[in-house]
Formats: sequence, C-alpha cells, structure tokens
Amino acid sequence: MNTKQTLKTLAQARRGALVPGAFNALSARVIEDLGFEAIYVTGAGVSNMHLALPDQGFMGLHEIAEHTARIRDAVALPLIVDADTGFGNALNVRHTVRVLERAGADCIQLEDQVHPKRCGHFSGKAVISAEEAVDKIKAAVDARRDGDLLIMARTDAAATLGFEAALERAQQMAEAGADLLFVEAVTQADQVRALPRRLATPQLINMVIGGRTPLFNADELAALGFGIVLYANAALQGAVMGMQKALRVLRDERELQEASDLVTPFAERQRLVGKPAWDALEQRYR
Repeated sequence: MNTKQTLKTLAQARRGALVPGAFNALSARVIEDLGFEAIYVTGAGVSNMHLALPDQGFMGLHEIAEHTARIRDAVALPLIVDADTGFGNALNVRHTVRVLERAGADCIQLEDQVHPKRCGHFSGKAVISAEEAVDKIKAAVDARRDGDLLIMARTDAAATLGFEAALERAQQMAEAGADLLFVEAVTQADQVRALPRRLATPQLINMVIGGRTPLFNADELAALGFGIVLYANAALQGAVMGMQKALRVLRDERELQEASDLVTPFAERQRLVGKPAWDALEQRYR
C-alpha cells in the first residue's frame, strides 16, 4: 500500500492510533524513529515555532506547503496536513488541496471557522454557515488528483452552536465526501464517548495538553472506536520545555555537559539527521 492507503486503513481500523504532530522535518524524523505510524503537520506548531506567533491565522498556505514538502522528504510515514480553513472560500480550498497534494500530503484537514481562524481551544471562535462548510468539503473532494488522498473535515461548531449542532454539521460534511471527521474542542467526557456512537465515519480526536477537551488514555479512546488519537503539539511543548531547562543550566552554571541528561548527545543528533548515510554517499561519489 502507498502512504495514503496505509493512512486510510489505519483510520478505518478504529484502534486509536496515536499520531503526534510535527513542526519541522527533524521533529517528524524523531516521531518516525520512535515507531509512530503517522504524522500530523501542525499549523499551530508552524506558527509557534517558526513565526513565534499564536495560532490565530498568521500561517499561510505556502508556509504550510513548504514545511509539508520538507517533512515529506525526511520521512516515509503518512502525513496528515493541517490546512486551517483552506485559506479562503471554496475556490481557495480547491487551490489549497492541489498545492498540498503536490507537496506530499496524504490527508488534508479543513475546518469550518471564519477566516482567519484561531486555535480550537481559544475563546472567540466563529464558524461559517453549514452550507458554506459543506461546499468547501465538496470543493476539496473534487480538487484531489489522486483518489486515495484523504479529506478530513473539522468542525469547531461545538463551541459556538453546541454539541448537537456540531454533530449535525460533521454528518453533513461526511455526506459531502469527507473521509475522516474531527469534532474539535468538545468539553465534556460524555461528549467524547458519544462521538464514535453518533457518527459512522472514522474520526480523529484531539488531545490538547492544557486544552478544553478532557484527556483520555489512547487505549480507552481505541475501545470507544476512534480511528486516530492526535497529540498535535506534544512534541512542541516537550521541545520548548527541553530548551528552557537546558538553557537555564547554561545561563546559571556557565557550561553544559553532554552527560547532563539535558541535551541530546552529539552522536545521537548526527544519527537522527542521517549523517552515516551521507558519509556513505560521500565515499560513493569520490
């Protein structure tokens, strides 16, 4: 199977596959190296790590496409790509799908927030009409060149219109052709449990550390019937904490040793970026 077919099989198995988010090529390489089955290219992570800005619509199409292409070159795992609102109307969505498919996406996530969007766990969200949201999913489905490319429909309607309205909207998106559903920022444990019962299409559930959705163990979410359990910015939050810890020691002690357990050893860093393979190629082309 190719990566798109692998991802579809993974989602349809409904066994709660853990998928971390990557904010650059090296974070994606670490995810792959640790044995995860797929990677989420996080818009919030790109905004935070590369722009030092919050997830409030500052990231554009070509920024996420560039990161997708770099990550695609670095790893062989399936890639779910966060395309925010599609960066405009249905015609913009069509262009977005073409660009991200060309960049190497295996699944493109599109949401129903008003553009510019904001993080699903921030206050002040607003959503477009259900009719416009459905049209954007139809445009995405029509735009894909490879029929195996997955379209994931995300709705943020639970925060503004209520849980039942979000379920209804998600079902409409599924009927428009979405392969995966993502009901974002539900706030009650009973709502999390209800989602797989109420929606037949495979679903992703987002576990945001410090966010509004109650955290569940991935095994429990698998038992409930979720296809994918997303930790979009666990790597980012871990990386920031790691930087803070290491740099505090450097600031306060005026040195930092490899044996401190605060930094990745030099040899491990070279392994992760593939230096042995590049060394072999260097010998081959001499």
